[in-house]
Amino acid sequence: MAFLGKAVRDWRWGLMRDAMDRNNWDAIGFTTADFFQFASNFHTDVQTWERPILMVLPRNGEPFALLNELSTNHWRFGAEAHKLWVSDTQFYAEHPRLTNRVPLLPQWAEMCAEALKARGLGRARIGLDAMNGPLARVPGMLPGLTLQPATGEMRALRLVKHPEELALMREIASLTDWVQDRYRENIREGAQTMVLDMEMAALLADEAGRRFPGEQVEILRCWTLSGPASAAPHGDGRSAGARIERGHGIVNIVIPRVNGLVVENERTWFVGPPSDRQRLLFETARAANEAACEAAVTGRPVCGIDEAAQAVIEKAGLAHLMLHRTGHGMGTLGHEFPEDMAFNTRALMANEVYSAEPGLYEWGLGGFRLDDTVVVGEVPEVLTRAPKDIRSQTIT
Repeated sequence: MAFLGKAVRDWRWGLMRDAMDRNNWDAIGFTTADFFQFASNFHTDVQTWERPILMVLPRNGEPFALLNELSTNHWRFGAEAHKLWVSDTQFYAEHPRLTNRVPLLPQWAEMCAEALKARGLGRARIGLDAMNGPLARVPGMLPGLTLQPATGEMRALRLVKHPEELALMREIASLTDWVQDRYRENIREGAQTMVLDMEMAALLADEAGRRFPGEQVEILRCWTLSGPASAAPHGDGRSAGARIERGHGIVNIVIPRVNGLVVENERTWFVGPPSDRQRLLFETARAANEAACEAAVTGRPVCGIDEAAQAVIEKAGLAHLMLHRTGHGMGTLGHEFPEDMAFNTRALMANEVYSAEPGLYEWGLGGFRLDDTVVVGEVPEVLTRAPKDIRSQTIT
């Protein structure tokens, strides 16, 4: 199930063509790496600010892509594996040639203009995920062309997941649960957190090789914060040589990305019996996490997920220890859309996916956060199932 195939392609392209119809666009274009992958199934291997790329899907006609020649063989590997959704491609170079001349990076805008004109889009209205610098020159070469940045409209394309996407996310979630079990076996007093995380990342890579052979697997994060350092959600900036001590609470994060889909799995652990204060903060964070998951119900407001978690924390008198919203969308990026979860009043749609990660952070003591990836439905589906009761999370 790890491979995203024709059904997902048709689903995504159908959403794009619906957007064209709503906005009277003749085509839709993508210039950023995440949207390019979403539309083409190609794992972009360049930084687009220095090596611009473009994929265009016409309302009528076949899609095409313009890429840097650095991606030539990467693209060939994808085509050889029958994973790519685009076959019409052109590559440009970033240094001059004496023979076999191809367009150069300084000619990228001209290349785009020629490609659009050759496909009957020289006077088109094209919606874009973003307008990069070189692309802004193209309308000057094609006076009848209109390029309309429409980031919000594009982001909406990625909210609801296809059943095959959800199937893959379930498999990824199972892998993260497996890694959390390995953390349970290896967390110990005196361990260096960076070394522990590298060991867990190696185990994740090995297991991913068995579960997803031949697929695109990225380890975005295996990260452990121990003791007072975990009072900052992103650490204290002093990770080198940091060790786990007895009495520490520990927040760990497992985030892999497989074929362009991400799952988050975070847990809070204790080395030795937790104190009464640690127990209170853990149980409040756990109850808030569960309330957030339960609020991911079709038709309820997006902000209701955050409100449910916050209500638990406020009732416990611990609202002053919150430093961030409850979560964010999940999908192609680790932090997917909508990014304004705590303030978004629109109705949740079935098969949206969110992180549910309310956290409490007490200076001098540490952080307390449990994060699950949850699918919106009439009954929400929690994909990550690693234990989160305090007994399971205590290493004696």
